[in-house]
Amino acid sequence: MSLDKDLQCREIYTKAVCGKGRKFSQVTNTVTPPHSPTSILGAWIINNQYEAVKSGDNVEVVGTYDINIWYSYDRNTKTDVAKETISYVEVVPLHFLDKKHKPATAEVSGVATQEPNCVEASISSRGDSVVIRVEREFKVEMIAETKVCVVVCPNGCDDYDDKHVDFDSADDGDYEDLDPDLLDEELN
Repeated sequence: MSLDKDLQCREIYTKAVCGKGRKFSQVTNTVTPPHSPTSILGAWIINNQYEAVKSGDNVEVVGTYDINIWYSYDRNTKTDVAKETISYVEVVPLHFLDKKHKPATAEVSGVATQEPNCVEASISSRGDSVVIRVEREFKVEMIAETKVCVVVCPNGCDDYDDKHVDFDSADDGDYEDLDPDLLDEELN
């Protein structure tokens, strides 16, 4: 790329997205209810809470969720709900990472693009517990100070004043025929 000889480049420090990552995973959790289950009537995951923390060139998503299992027991004559809180750590690699960022300024964040979800629940081979297969996905970002190169106009902003854009000739449109009640209905 060739630059006009009147243009100059400068390096500046700014905060920018310096790392991104995404990870989908399947895990298996085992819950042992107070009674040996006869059949599984339902299984769901609630109360997912997490935070993202920086860990080397990765981001760790550290969190918990509650598993609730509705099951029958005593040869399908009674039902109960077993509840258990599961702790997890999901290591998400940063697939894009700007190596020139200032590590001391790094801040990370994470979003569950797929909340933990039970995709399968079955009674274990021993018959005393329930095995749950869970899917989840997280997207993470790292924001930090980094150096970027910008093109600078030597004469400042006067090079691009209002004379290049004619604001008076912009088409304002004809708004006199608009029905204000119709606009009000659209906004509500």
